[in-house]
Amino acid sequence: MDQLLIRGGRTLQGEVAIAGAKNAALPELCAALLTPEPVTFDNVPRLQDVATTLKLLRNMGAQADWAGERDTPQGNSVRIDASSVTSPEAPYELVKTMRAAILVLGPLLSRFGEATVSLPGGCAIGSRPVDQHIKGLQAMGAQIVVEHGYILAKAPKGDGGLKGARITTDMVTVTGTENLLMAATLAQGETVLENAAQEPEIPDLAELLISMGAKIEGHGSSRIHVQGVDRLHAPKSAHRIVADRIEAGTFLCAVAAVGGDVTLRGARADHLDAVIEKLREAGATITSGSDWIRVQAAGRPRAVSFRTSEYPAFPTDMQAQFMAVNAIADGSAQIAETIFENRFMHVNELLRLGAKVEIDGRTAMVTGVERLSGATVMATDLRASASLIIAGLVAEGETRVDRIYHLDRGYDRMEAKLRGLGADIERIKASS
Repeated sequence: MDQLLIRGGRTLQGEVAIAGAKNAALPELCAALLTPEPVTFDNVPRLQDVATTLKLLRNMGAQADWAGERDTPQGNSVRIDASSVTSPEAPYELVKTMRAAILVLGPLLSRFGEATVSLPGGCAIGSRPVDQHIKGLQAMGAQIVVEHGYILAKAPKGDGGLKGARITTDMVTVTGTENLLMAATLAQGETVLENAAQEPEIPDLAELLISMGAKIEGHGSSRIHVQGVDRLHAPKSAHRIVADRIEAGTFLCAVAAVGGDVTLRGARADHLDAVIEKLREAGATITSGSDWIRVQAAGRPRAVSFRTSEYPAFPTDMQAQFMAVNAIADGSAQIAETIFENRFMHVNELLRLGAKVEIDGRTAMVTGVERLSGATVMATDLRASASLIIAGLVAEGETRVDRIYHLDRGYDRMEAKLRGLGADIERIKASS
């Protein structure tokens, strides 16, 4: 099992390319199931979750392949041909490590009239129920039962298939919005999604679907209107995956913690307003253009309190990384986590590095220390991994981060990108 070995204390300098967003790529790759025509995607990140999604699509009978080898001009392009899907099923063996596999449910049910999907797994950061997906599809006429760990869904074409409906979810759910949005594109009549999630990945998915012939309005707002069509086709050109705002935010936090001057190429500042505002409060200087962000920082950051919430507020996926900044900041800060109940699992590992954090329910009080001390720590989930890396970059001595398979689910060779900015970080085998 791989580890990361970090020797802290170096500032970061230079430029780094931000990859396509995992949280956009996964639903959009699943959206290719909605058409029998081949769909091509550009700027697809080389991540473990993407590899699992492609394997899942192949298991159904689709062709899903990279257009070229890694680090070649076509190395981040994927072509999916779902014309020969023979098994509309997502088995437990492929779903257990990635909850985003639930995103095949809507497309399969809408196009084929049936789907068998294992209940999802993924990171252990708290309950992420799929009941909102099920309730929405049932409102569209689907017959769904859950038994033996599987969702068994039918909307037979002979009975007219899915039908448009007004759906109001009990909570804001990103994957729920995406699943229902995809299902609605081929449903009969109009579907209105109320209380829809507004994260940038959803408008990106909607634009892909529109390029395939879907009729969608209101994407990016809390109310989305979808007029169902009989058939979707391949876009006239390859769809480019939107930049990963969480990867960009992670690098911004790393520079804010250790200091330096870094330009993020391909990044979208307008997708990170809440994070950038807090980093400026912490003392970082941030400038940006349409596809780049520059961050400059020197000295200890100032402690900054924040509260996670749905987009456009501060994202839960950036909470752990910003906690690492606060861990070495001047002063104390309060962090309130409102999205997931178990998303403070990285705290015990930060304590091993010398951080001072007290937890009270879903609130953390972080008192910054002048320096952290390197130690061996264990990643508990995807974003916790990034938090521990940031802490290791600023800590004195050596830090080893174990269980980085979590990291590989959402960051494309993060250690190589950090090394290119001057960090002393390497990937090693645990036995060495």
